[in-house]
Amino acid sequence: MNHLLRRRSVPVALACAGLFLAGCAETLKNTEIERTTSDFYEVGIVRSDDEGTPVDGGTLTFGAYSEPGYLDPAQTIVAGSTGGVEMAAIYDTLMQYDTATAEVTTNLAESLESNDDSTVFTLTLPEGVSFSDGSVLDAHAVKWSLERYVEAGADEARLWADNVTAVEAVDDLTVEFTLKSAWPSFPFMLTTGPGMIVGKGSDRDGEFTPIGAGAFTLTRHRPKEEMVLSARTDYWGEAPHLATIRVVYLPDPNALYETLQAGDVDAAFFRDAQVVREAVKAGQPGFMNLVALGNVAVINSREGHPGEDQRVRQAMALAIDPEVVSDRAYAGAGLPTNEVFPSFSRWHSDIGGNDFDPESARKLLDEAKADGYDGKVTYLDASDPASRNTAVAIKALLEGVGFDVELDLVSNVQDQIQKVAIDGNYDVAGWGISWREAGPYGRMFATLHSQGNLTVGMHTSPEMDSLITELQGAEGEDVQRDVMARIQEQWNTDVPALAVGPTPEFLAWNKDVHGVDDSVNSMVLLDQAWMD
Repeated sequence: MNHLLRRRSVPVALACAGLFLAGCAETLKNTEIERTTSDFYEVGIVRSDDEGTPVDGGTLTFGAYSEPGYLDPAQTIVAGSTGGVEMAAIYDTLMQYDTATAEVTTNLAESLESNDDSTVFTLTLPEGVSFSDGSVLDAHAVKWSLERYVEAGADEARLWADNVTAVEAVDDLTVEFTLKSAWPSFPFMLTTGPGMIVGKGSDRDGEFTPIGAGAFTLTRHRPKEEMVLSARTDYWGEAPHLATIRVVYLPDPNALYETLQAGDVDAAFFRDAQVVREAVKAGQPGFMNLVALGNVAVINSREGHPGEDQRVRQAMALAIDPEVVSDRAYAGAGLPTNEVFPSFSRWHSDIGGNDFDPESARKLLDEAKADGYDGKVTYLDASDPASRNTAVAIKALLEGVGFDVELDLVSNVQDQIQKVAIDGNYDVAGWGISWREAGPYGRMFATLHSQGNLTVGMHTSPEMDSLITELQGAEGEDVQRDVMARIQEQWNTDVPALAVGPTPEFLAWNKDVHGVDDSVNSMVLLDQAWMD
């Protein structure tokens, strides 16, 4: 069903006196802010016309959100914003998520079936599939690739290792997965990194070379400039229509959008809320996703950091007004909420987030100060305009209840990742936890379970561990939604991060692009894309 486009312009009332910092309160208080609600966005492939006879040949130029450091699914987070589109073109995925039906379907795999209690899954491969180096993709290649993925400690490796007790090549075309316990949503695991099968030839000669079974293969890479993928004439499926995919890198989202409008790129990935809003207003075709917890500030709860004290974390949560942050950072184009799964989500519950309550925040902070905390906290974020404005707004809101905040604005995303995810050298930091609509369990485990490998120092608890484990075995959306409600309650108590709102992710293309197929994590498949 198409959602009506609904926008509202309202005067902004800034409740926090601290926002007089840098004059931002006076700037916004008397300004009409056009606030965008979730009704404005239609999720899935939108406004795309796939009618007509496909045309063979041509180059699709894609403006990527960022340049991937690796084209290896075992070495990077697999998503549309981090090289997932390129990797899907090179490797394919065993399974695919259909946004329109909210179901996992086969892609490279021929079938995937489970036993009655969802503890054993049997995957069947089609005959005649080969990697780009000519080697055969069979059950033994699938087993090798998955073992490599786990050994490398990839994004979902811990989750896989803790739950998959055996991967057996039953015969050349059959793989059997045995699980430790019931896991009805296991097929989602094969739509992302684990489902991208890497050929053994990729690791030869001591330097990684992307070898996959996808419709395209890497033929040129000039770092910070372009990447070129060329169509495979020996692709196992229907031959791709496009001759090449050229990936280019324009870090400024406004410049990238202008380039898309001018036709100098054919498709582009956007996460900037203001740019996404303008693209939707303009009737741009594309693939839209709203990503829960896409815009958060993670809190380092390790020893020696302010977030070690639960009272400090709770005080921070009560001090943050998501609408103020959205107005300051995105001129109202964000979707402000501190709920884990907002109202647009099928996982939404009646349990809301912590209310904006400066008075209670001050009391909790005063208690922590009475026990020796000096009130100082460093807030880390990137230095692009939206990130900088977010940092200024959060600094002002926290200082409004008595914190003493120092900003640490790094020059690029790579430095931000280094400090937060690798060094753990931060107190509070702008981040994206990104619990996606499609099979959220895997990402929830990775980012918030005590055994997850992407917690970045956030507080975890036995209670939250238990709830996430319960979610894994929950059968049916109603039961899962009940668990989600209790996860929201536990989140409100634990405060692992400061939720500001979801992030709209829009992979847009021009009207002469057709045949793009959707999947998980804002990724698209281009094996049957064509241009007129």
